[in-house]
Amino acid sequence: MSLFEDIPVDVGIIYEGERIRGRDMQIELGGPREEYKFELVQSKPMDKIDDGKITIVGRDISELPEGTNTPFGMVIEVGGAEIEKDLEGVIERRLHEYVNFIEGFMHLNQRYDIQMRLSKKSYQKGFNSFKVFGEVLLRLYKSELPFIEKMQITFYTDPEKVEELYPKAIEIYDGRDARARGMSDDEVDVFYGCSLCQSFAPTHLCVITPQRYANCGAISWFDGRATAKVDPKGPVFEVTKGDLIDAVTGEYAGVNQVLREKSLGEIERVQLYTAFGYPHTSCGCFEGCAFYIPEVDGYGVVHRNYKGETVNGLSFVTISDLTAGGRQVDGFHGLSIEYMRSPKFLQADGGWDRVVWMPKDIMDRIKEYMPPEIIPKIATENDIEDLDQLKAWLTERGHPIVDTWKEEEAVAEAPAAPQQMAYPQQMPTTFMMPTMELPAGAVPGLPSGMNIRIILKNAKIKAEKVIIRVEKE
Repeated sequence: MSLFEDIPVDVGIIYEGERIRGRDMQIELGGPREEYKFELVQSKPMDKIDDGKITIVGRDISELPEGTNTPFGMVIEVGGAEIEKDLEGVIERRLHEYVNFIEGFMHLNQRYDIQMRLSKKSYQKGFNSFKVFGEVLLRLYKSELPFIEKMQITFYTDPEKVEELYPKAIEIYDGRDARARGMSDDEVDVFYGCSLCQSFAPTHLCVITPQRYANCGAISWFDGRATAKVDPKGPVFEVTKGDLIDAVTGEYAGVNQVLREKSLGEIERVQLYTAFGYPHTSCGCFEGCAFYIPEVDGYGVVHRNYKGETVNGLSFVTISDLTAGGRQVDGFHGLSIEYMRSPKFLQADGGWDRVVWMPKDIMDRIKEYMPPEIIPKIATENDIEDLDQLKAWLTERGHPIVDTWKEEEAVAEAPAAPQQMAYPQQMPTTFMMPTMELPAGAVPGLPSGMNIRIILKNAKIKAEKVIIRVEKE
């Protein structure tokens, strides 16, 4: 007998990556329209778990109106001789994989950002109760992770109960995150890789270090170590750092080798602490994203639950679309909120001195880890509305980025050196070409003999060789 023969829909890896559009949706659990939603795994003594028990607090799937969304919580309690607290986050993250195994069921994100959709087609086939949902999860977990000896699941759709439990879940997440703080990437010989999201982004691999959480925010270095130990053939595995190539950008030979293998050669290099050059890839489940604002040469940061438009007029959804899919996109950096608490946060790009805008609720969550002098100089949605106001704000508050504008202006105004130029090994963000005289008729409307200067801002220039000759008259 098949493990899921009595389940009304198919269950298998073939359904990973399936998308459920709004017009095809029976119900949505959590999602961006709901403030309160969470999924939580807790380890318990085995005598405290009623193995196989499924409890529903609130309305069942069949009682939720078609096409609507609802506050949602799910608590999974597990027990076993090999289970330790470090495994909770990894077991929790497996929900992303297992829920997506179900025909017509889509799971996105993690922790307090979850969004799940059930299709009308699967509902009509009989997938109409959390009892069915829970039964599929119980069987998948027990068959895939045999160290789980006992398990029980509680589903919450009662809005008051979900709201009551939400801050308790947040407290547990924050407690997990705090464990890795204080450790340095330099102290360990191995990082961990997570390929859970490759069904949505085939070339993406999360590199998890003590100072850089998984983009989803759900897996720390400790979580990676624990799961690689009990499930060595699973999607979370050891990555030997190898030789250090660049300490500032965070590039390692061993990490590059694993990235090339796991992306089938599509991604050749990754630099962990920068959004330019070879930035870390993103799948789409990241908690937030840093995005470059060329008008001020700084970064904004936005998170998944931000409902409005960012300072440059883009929504989180738009920024996510630009960043996701396992691509390396200069100027965009998918990240976890915990990574923003790290000393390595955008280290190669200037760190917090380069951040100019972020939502206030995220600032409030992490401000104790930010340099105190920069906090009043970073604008939020409560302070300014557009880029013109942002420039004025940064100037008025004396943000460090303003000094770089002055340097660029000074470079632009400086006269060109006669017959010789010094080329640094790495071109600056603003590069000034030598002055040159225009021949007659070169540019319609401009007189011949006029000197012009061309300034390339935020340009990338790659040259095998630069040859400068002084031609004799």
